[in-house]
Amino acid sequence: MNITYYGHSCFGVEVNNKHLLFDPFISPNELAKNINVNNVKADYILISHGHEDHIADAVAIAKRTNAKVICNWEIYVWLNKQGVENIHPMNIGGKIKLDFGNVKCVNAVHSSSLPDGSNGGNPMGFVIESKEANFYYAGDTALTYDMKLIGDYRKINFAFLPIGDNFTMGVDNAIIACDFINCKDIIGMHYDTFGFIKINQEEALQKFNHSGKKLTLLKIGETIQK
Repeated sequence: MNITYYGHSCFGVEVNNKHLLFDPFISPNELAKNINVNNVKADYILISHGHEDHIADAVAIAKRTNAKVICNWEIYVWLNKQGVENIHPMNIGGKIKLDFGNVKCVNAVHSSSLPDGSNGGNPMGFVIESKEANFYYAGDTALTYDMKLIGDYRKINFAFLPIGDNFTMGVDNAIIACDFINCKDIIGMHYDTFGFIKINQEEALQKFNHSGKKLTLLKIGETIQK
């Protein structure tokens, strides 16, 4: 399973030869200026919520690749108005079986509005189940006790958690989230892109290490294997 970081909370994950793209925010991100958004692969685009820093490139990439977009109902309606046709609407608690595995939508505690100010519906996280591995993409969220349901009912091999604080949970709460989801292998996201979410990376790595957990902070454009 190959994982490529495109900055902020945007990751490409190759699962069973299919390319999953999460929360595409690349072209407006100054830190990702060396990424050519026109080269980003996608068979599926998963959108956790409607904020611009998670959806900015979704329309362009969806039209270029004809990737199936997975999102909530409100984002589904908005994307339709933008001319995107290959969309599958879901909501929290729902699961869909696809050719690479399963997608389960889970709760995320945040807010959501779309770039034009319209209602973005409820934010979500995703649990991906496949023959290669199971992982949790939390999206933007506070620490929530609902995360324990993920750990109680599913084996999670690794997880993408926000660690930037201010708009989401920070490092300390992310460490608690590890215990809730019963997963010690974490890839950090939603940090350092803006002044509000700047973190001390060395301190974050040390805190995870001292708690017996692993935090990976990828460089933009970097690809790793899981």
